[in-house]
Amino acid sequence: TVLIVNLLFLAASIPLVTIPPALFALHKVARKIVLGEPVACVRDYFTAFRQDLPCSYGAFFLTAAPMGLAGYGAVFYLRHAMTHLVLLAPFVLCTTAFLVAMLASTYLYGLLCDGKPLRDAVRSALLLGVAKPLRALLAALCYYGVLLLAVLFFPLSALYLFLLGFSLPCLLGNFFIRTVLRQYYGD
Repeated sequence: TVLIVNLLFLAASIPLVTIPPALFALHKVARKIVLGEPVACVRDYFTAFRQDLPCSYGAFFLTAAPMGLAGYGAVFYLRHAMTHLVLLAPFVLCTTAFLVAMLASTYLYGLLCDGKPLRDAVRSALLLGVAKPLRALLAALCYYGVLLLAVLFFPLSALYLFLLGFSLPCLLGNFFIRTVLRQYYGD
């Protein structure tokens, strides 16, 4: 199942503009697997892919833009803070924004997959990311850390990326956040 979902994600992501709905569908199927619900891979994936297109694009850009901008700002200000110590303040601000966005992003897709509207899911994800960071950190290490390692070791990890590189981290990340979402939002 995990292999099929990974191949579906890769195929659906070939046109780059379809990455947000492909990512949303990947999370939706992984969430169903983690919750023990029956999964028909192809049907469930493409149903989730077509459903809530504006929500999938909104979630993607509300995750990617803050993380990208704050990450760039943190690197920029850290590089220049060596000569001007006053630039440590914007470095800390950018690093905090990056970490909050990263931790909140782990809960955001889970909340959206459970049917929450985007506005409510963003608010809840931000609160959970700050209030319950341990599970979010474990999920973020799965989502982003494993993928980063695979990209860094690309020639050696090509087979892993092709077979499991996106669906397995997504499945593990959803596994880590499931108890927090169940505790605060039920099933």
